[in-house]
Amino acid sequence: MLTTHDTHAPIGAGHSNAANDEPQGVGLGAPLRWLRLGAEDLVQTRFAGMAYGLVFALMGLALSGIYAHHWQLTMGLTAGFFLMGPFICAGVYELSRQHERGEPVSLLASATCWRRNPGSIGFFAAMLTFSMIVWARVSIVIFALFSTTDFPTLQGVLAQIFSLDNLEFVGVWMGVGFVFASLVFAISVVSVPMMLDRGSDTLTAVFASASALFSNTLALYLWAAIIVLLIGTSLVFGYLGLIVTAPLIGHASWHAYRELLPSADAR
Repeated sequence: MLTTHDTHAPIGAGHSNAANDEPQGVGLGAPLRWLRLGAEDLVQTRFAGMAYGLVFALMGLALSGIYAHHWQLTMGLTAGFFLMGPFICAGVYELSRQHERGEPVSLLASATCWRRNPGSIGFFAAMLTFSMIVWARVSIVIFALFSTTDFPTLQGVLAQIFSLDNLEFVGVWMGVGFVFASLVFAISVVSVPMMLDRGSDTLTAVFASASALFSNTLALYLWAAIIVLLIGTSLVFGYLGLIVTAPLIGHASWHAYRELLPSADAR
């Protein structure tokens, strides 16, 4: 008979304790602290997370190359990217989890960690994929309504986004995109680490994540801006930067989860 609350109980043993799903307040300096701790994890796990960064970089390069020649296939492949993303990220979280527990760092074990809670993580991946498909369709409608260039050439899209000749398109596209991005960010801030660490079901993790954003709006939007800056810079310089920035953000996100939703004994 258990006499204490252990948030590190074996995954799959049931839903997480609701009392431990209550988010904690953090200051504006928290994102930089998470980034520093993430960098420490990256080093102390012997850069094992860079294997996942390489996967992201190769996927980005593949999508870019396919778009240039067969744009019709891009939608399906991008959906697959979103579908696989949570599983790949779970591996980075697991590396931080192994290091936190003092366990041997194992890239192989991290690659299969999602099997502790496959249903919840898989359902969440499907939610992200559905959100991506909806956003893609909305983008096409907005482009069709406001565009003065042909679609869907990549050059046409970029010219329209960065052109000042059609401010209506830029304003509407960015406004609607911000709403979609905020929704996705709200449900994903700490959801996958929580499902991995506590065996939470998808909806419990999603609601806890949204609650954490609501309780720490400024700090977490700053965290979102840092993520966009790091990933955006990597994309601009040919995807190879993802080899470092993707695992860095993954490790840092683990620490964001641990601080936003601390375990009972930590409290």
